[in-house]
Amino acid sequence: MTTPRRATHEPLTPRRRTVVKAAAATAVLAGPLAAALPARAASETAPAFLHGLASGDPLPDGVLLWTRVTPVPEALPGSGLGPDTPVEWVIARDKALTDIAAKGTVTATAASDHTVKADVRGLAPATDYWFRFSAGGTDSPVARTRTAPAAEASVANLRFGVVSCANWEAGYFASYRHLATRNDLDAWLHLGDYIYEYGTGQYGTRGKVIRPHVPAHEITTLADYRARHGNYKTDADLRALHAKAPVIAIWDDHEFANDSWSGGAENHTEGAEGTWANRQAAAKQAYFEWMPVRPALAGTTYRRLRFGKLADLSLLDLRSFRSQQVKVGNGSVDDPARTITGRAQLDWLKAGLKSSDTTWKLVGNSVMISPFAIGSLAADIFKPLAKLLGLPEEGLALNTDQWDGYTDDRRELLAHLRTNAISNTVFLTGDIHMAWANDVPVDAGTYPLSPSAATEFVVTSVTSDNLDDLTNAPEGVISALASPVIRAANRHVHWVDTDRHGYGVLDITPTRAQMDYYTLSDKTKQNATSAWSRSYRTLTGSQRVERTYDPV
Repeated sequence: MTTPRRATHEPLTPRRRTVVKAAAATAVLAGPLAAALPARAASETAPAFLHGLASGDPLPDGVLLWTRVTPVPEALPGSGLGPDTPVEWVIARDKALTDIAAKGTVTATAASDHTVKADVRGLAPATDYWFRFSAGGTDSPVARTRTAPAAEASVANLRFGVVSCANWEAGYFASYRHLATRNDLDAWLHLGDYIYEYGTGQYGTRGKVIRPHVPAHEITTLADYRARHGNYKTDADLRALHAKAPVIAIWDDHEFANDSWSGGAENHTEGAEGTWANRQAAAKQAYFEWMPVRPALAGTTYRRLRFGKLADLSLLDLRSFRSQQVKVGNGSVDDPARTITGRAQLDWLKAGLKSSDTTWKLVGNSVMISPFAIGSLAADIFKPLAKLLGLPEEGLALNTDQWDGYTDDRRELLAHLRTNAISNTVFLTGDIHMAWANDVPVDAGTYPLSPSAATEFVVTSVTSDNLDDLTNAPEGVISALASPVIRAANRHVHWVDTDRHGYGVLDITPTRAQMDYYTLSDKTKQNATSAWSRSYRTLTGSQRVERTYDPV
């Protein structure tokens, strides 16, 4: 998500940006990290599972299991401390773990921050399983997962939770809790910004930090990124969702630094914060240690999963290969030499879409692909929106961190869909902290005379600031003013909600793909309630979005 360099009024000084060296990380982080962990007796020395269990990337015959063991109390995330520890895992067809399907042993070491993964195969398709880890006589809780349907199976229905953009300091993760209470999810998609890299008070929170980051400083080193991931997984609502269904995750920029690209980031100062290459490598290493993600290629999150003959899901990495974002004076958004995907990934995506024999072609997409012109917004709304999107406040009718900043890649991809008559492509998107339901036009300037090549459902943020937060306005007021203006300037946009926080539930059948949008009562309240807000769907073969008036 494009954000201002700082949301604080403090000057940017070398002292504030001093890198915490890994050698000193244990002393610096021990107090805050220990305080953030779930309760554990100080005298207890047996291994503990303080960060929950998770599963991810379901296949028809397998799934990836994850946990982190704390072998001794001082083995905090990022500390580099703690002995090698054998960890047993078991996966069964029943919650009591009596009907065992597979089991094994892995070793947790300081080299992997005592995280472990088991890539289990030989399971039955479209089946619920339960799993547990054990170490040194201590058993973890039991968690549920689910495999994907068989590749050639005729599937009547799929249902996914969809989330993005969870800033720890801005509120509580009630969206995760409400998804965890459901018993109907095949999996859940996290479309990026699972963590945020900023230090405490450096990113917008309506002027109030609800709960401070751990570590408190901006994260730049491997120890820092490990510690931040570890702190996120102390959240009970996040742990509950991970324990309920497998996650399918991609990263966006804040898993690294704001507005990251292949050679740097807006929120990275070369030298003062080390080299970008080292920081990016540290962020990626911590991500793959702490997330149940199976990388198809080393160091990327682009990969493809299949769910029978109903849908395949192409997951993109739109940070590792992209050119630097266009800023004033440094290039054109239409320059064909600039790319958001990189050549290899774009060719892979095009080939996969063309060869797909599934009814639906889903694309996990971290930044919005639909064109977006701001239109004639009043200054008191335009300036906060420009700030949210990182645009010059004197006006610029696009967000150059999105596909709008890389129009040649978008043109090539949409032309490929049209030329090859590829139907039922649905982009699933996060990043922008607002909810949208869009057609994806071949030519936005002549739409609706121009055809729509695909559709796009964008989910709002779990907690990260949106327009009402930036303006300190009551929820809904800004959206009521801004939405009609945005839609008038963007006729392919069927709906936009600029203000609310929440999540989506995507339901797919052979005849339609429907996104139900849910919103939270108050992101700052741990017990926030959830309510259905709106629903949009696309009917098979239509390449257009339409409103429907009931959630599935």
